Amino acid sequence: MKSGSRRRGGLGRWLLRLMVLAILWLGGVAAWINWVGHRDQAQRADVIIVLGAAAYDARPSPVFEERIRHGLNLYRAGYAPVLLFTGGYGTGARFAESQVAQRYAVRQGIPEEAILIETASRTTLQNLLQARELMRERQLHSAIIVSDPLHMSRALRLCRQLGIEATGSPTPSTRFRSFQTQWKFLLQEVYFFHRDLVARVA
Repeated sequence: MKSGSRRRGGLGRWLLRLMVLAILWLGGVAAWINWVGHRDQAQRADVIIVLGAAAYDARPSPVFEERIRHGLNLYRAGYAPVLLFTGGYGTGARFAESQVAQRYAVRQGIPEEAILIETASRTTLQNLLQARELMRERQLHSAIIVSDPLHMSRALRLCRQLGIEATGSPTPSTRFRSFQTQWKFLLQEVYFFHRDLVARVA
């Protein structure tokens, strides 16, 4: 009986240690995602890539509008001569997300010839795959990625996997402001971090 109790006690201690290590690991990943998302590394580049988000018919959602506005500010500050808006059609949508962004930018005085769009993507990976193709076609070699802070770590990780030379410039005013929305977003990004460790990117 004593031997069996010792074995069960030893197993319990190992399980406890594994749980502590798992919690520390997940906390470290979350801290990394948060840290990357609060570093603005904007520098001169060939193109500013604004990652897509939801649009309501011809209007950008509040989240997307913040991304667009930040991209326009970077363009006006002279960081890059080209804006590239990504995002395809949502279910039943009349306009692609990128078309909504383009319309918004033109109304803010950005010349149409300075804007590129793609309308085929539905996910972050697809956003960047389509952006990479447009960059190759136009011999654009470096990019600034614009998205929400907690999204930035994944976006830059995908850029590295896809061979896109990129720095990140997170939106300074995210629409994910409440504790509940930020916590949900962070948990989602922690999941994607681990999924990307095992998934192959084309």
